[in-house]
Amino acid sequence: MTLTRDDLMATLAANQIPVTTVEHPPLFTVEESQDLRGEIAGAHTKNLFLKDKKGTIFLVVAEEETVVDLKQLHRRIGASGRLSFASGEKMRELLGVEPGSVTAFGVINDRDGVVRVVLDEQLTTYDIVNCHPLTNTATTSIALADLKRFFHLTGHEFLVAPLAEGADDQQDETSAA
Repeated sequence: MTLTRDDLMATLAANQIPVTTVEHPPLFTVEESQDLRGEIAGAHTKNLFLKDKKGTIFLVVAEEETVVDLKQLHRRIGASGRLSFASGEKMRELLGVEPGSVTAFGVINDRDGVVRVVLDEQLTTYDIVNCHPLTNTATTSIALADLKRFFHLTGHEFLVAPLAEGADDQQDETSAA
C-alpha cells in the first residue's frame, strides 16, 4: 500500500520531526516553482529519479539552482555507467508519486530500500530544505538534520556529493541507515 501525504505527515509527527507546509497550485518545474510558490525560506530542491546501466535506482536531491551534468554524474555518485531517467512506472512503484512530484520524501514508500539517495552538497549549506510532501500542490519545509533523520527512519543510506557542473569529483559524506 502506497503511503499518502497524510501518512507522511503522521510519520513525521510521530517521530517528532517538525515541518511547515505551504499550499500552492500544482508545480511541475523549477521555473513554475519559483514563480508560484511565494516566499518560502530555505533551500528549494529539484529531484532526479535516475537509473544506471545495471538498473540501480538513484534519487538525486539537488538545490534547485544546481546545474547537474548527467554525463558526469555517475562518476560522482558511484553509479555503473551513465545515468538515464527511470520510468514513471518505476517512480510510482518505488516512491508512490507521479512524474512531476518527485520528492525526497518519496523514499517513505520504498520499504525495500531499493532507492539510493544522493544529496547535493549545496543543500548542506542551508538549515532548512523544502520538498513536496508526496504531492506537487504544497511545499514542506524541514530542517536539514531532520531530513537526514527521516532518511534513516525510512532505512535509507544517503550520499552527500558535489553535483554542480564542474564540481570536484570527491564524495563528502556517506551515512549508513
